[in-house]
Amino acid sequence: MTEAGRLVPVADTRLHVVERGEGLPLVILHGGPGLDHREFGDYLDPLADRFRLLLVDQRGQGRSDLALPETLTLPRMAEDVVHLGRALELGRYAVLGHSFGAFVALQHAVDFPGMSAATVVSSGVPSSRYLAVVDRNLRDFEPEDLRRQVADSWERERSVETAAEVARLVSDQLPFHFRDPRDPRIAHYEARSDGAAYSPSVLRHFADGSYGAIEVEDRLPEIAQPVLVLGGRHDRACPVEASEAMAKAIPGAELVVFEDSAHVTFVEEQEAYLHAVRDFLERRAPSG
Repeated sequence: MTEAGRLVPVADTRLHVVERGEGLPLVILHGGPGLDHREFGDYLDPLADRFRLLLVDQRGQGRSDLALPETLTLPRMAEDVVHLGRALELGRYAVLGHSFGAFVALQHAVDFPGMSAATVVSSGVPSSRYLAVVDRNLRDFEPEDLRRQVADSWERERSVETAAEVARLVSDQLPFHFRDPRDPRIAHYEARSDGAAYSPSVLRHFADGSYGAIEVEDRLPEIAQPVLVLGGRHDRACPVEASEAMAKAIPGAELVVFEDSAHVTFVEEQEAYLHAVRDFLERRAPSG
């Protein structure tokens, strides 16, 4: 699936943006790294009845322009959000980031407190120390054949060369990110999120650099805007303990834990996810 979008100049590059809906602008940041906005498929589209969804291919990824390796950092990507808001003359806007996109959204929140009307941190962590559970969770992961598949896919991240190779390893990792590793919705999700433009060089870059090395835990009290933290009870990558710690440290933050989800909360509990985001934005960052 391909979608119409446009390239928006931001500082030293251009970001590809796909828009849906009207209302308060919601800048949506995909995970990865090395993925693009197609990660979300059409799962967030129901929010377009009240919000202007701006699905962004982040710096150097997807259909955005290539970027110099030295600019591929969380602070630079967080600054891109500010430049994007100015380029599109958004005025007020909210930010939603999932997984690696949550790292960027959180970096934006601490580097530019109050710049956005609200921030949604979905399946993220405030410090790389929380990612230490991944190896333990992989050792305990069942069934064994899928454990080997997931472990091998992570090894390939550091040497991946083509978009097709990225697509393969992303598919191989999905069982680890669903509560049920054999969930039939995995196939449905892959079909509904088809059409991604993967970026192997960006994935290699971050795989060799601790995936951005997020470290903002001590700065969370500086965040000035309303924040919603979303986490899956069974997340094997970004543990629910990280979500709870963020909600405790960020002034006035709200926390929603999806009890039947792992990492892909917007798929595993779509209706509850949409309700949580919609309710939060309507209460804490109302349009107009």
